[in-house]
Amino acid sequence: MSVTHSLDTSTSRANPVPSPMKRLTVPKLQAMKGGDPIVMLTAYTARMAQLLDPHSDILLVGDSLGQVIYGLPSTVPVTMEMMCAHGAAVVRGSWHAVVAVDMPFGSYEAGPERAFDSAARILKETGAAAVKLEGGEAMAETVAFLVGRGIPVVGHVGLTPQAVNALGGYGARGRSDAEAAKILADARAIADAGAFLLVVEGVMESLGADITRAVSCPTIGIGASAACDGQVLVTEDMLGMFERTPRFVKRYEDLAARIEGAAAGFAAEVRGRAFPTEEQLYRPKT
Repeated sequence: MSVTHSLDTSTSRANPVPSPMKRLTVPKLQAMKGGDPIVMLTAYTARMAQLLDPHSDILLVGDSLGQVIYGLPSTVPVTMEMMCAHGAAVVRGSWHAVVAVDMPFGSYEAGPERAFDSAARILKETGAAAVKLEGGEAMAETVAFLVGRGIPVVGHVGLTPQAVNALGGYGARGRSDAEAAKILADARAIADAGAFLLVVEGVMESLGADITRAVSCPTIGIGASAACDGQVLVTEDMLGMFERTPRFVKRYEDLAARIEGAAAGFAAEVRGRAFPTEEQLYRPKT
């Protein structure tokens, strides 16, 4: 038996409860290469993790939380403290999916030893199963160093948001033959270094398919190709929480409008003194 946490929705408190050891594992995800598509979604809170977990194979605590949760202009300012706090919440709220946590910008690029210290901290403080880092051939040595010391790694090639300043924006990558060849080489290097999963973001469709055929580990597409071994979206994008929808996102809901409507209804009832009613008040028992 393992111990996870169940969120009591009546009190919003996370309570430790025993649960069967049913969580997916890194080897099981690796074995899904070429099989049933892998479902990955982002999660940043315990309650969202609870809702997404039954439908997901892997929950990614992405550094996209910088924009989604904190309103930052990019992922670059995200800190280790942010990633560890949200990673621990997602682990507490899940029992089935593998949980991977993004390593924030500046926590791994200086070298393998620095990366190991950062990754070890993330795994210790969150209970997650894996870390994710961005970069291609330049990061291959670091990936191999981590994997060789028992830390499962998810790679990330193509459009790498932490490098937005160097890339000059969030446009699709691999439009030229030279850039496509470089990204393909990056993907092979990271897979050969031992990454058990590879996120392929914002690349031309044919390149996404080529990468999937070229590497031995499963690929997870986001604006890549339907041929990838799985797909990921930022959950808040999928739920329609923001006005702008990237091309690669399909909206499955329009929660922003629903939330705004609920807030407007509440405000109208408060101002009209229609809320609270007897149903929401405490009276002495007779």
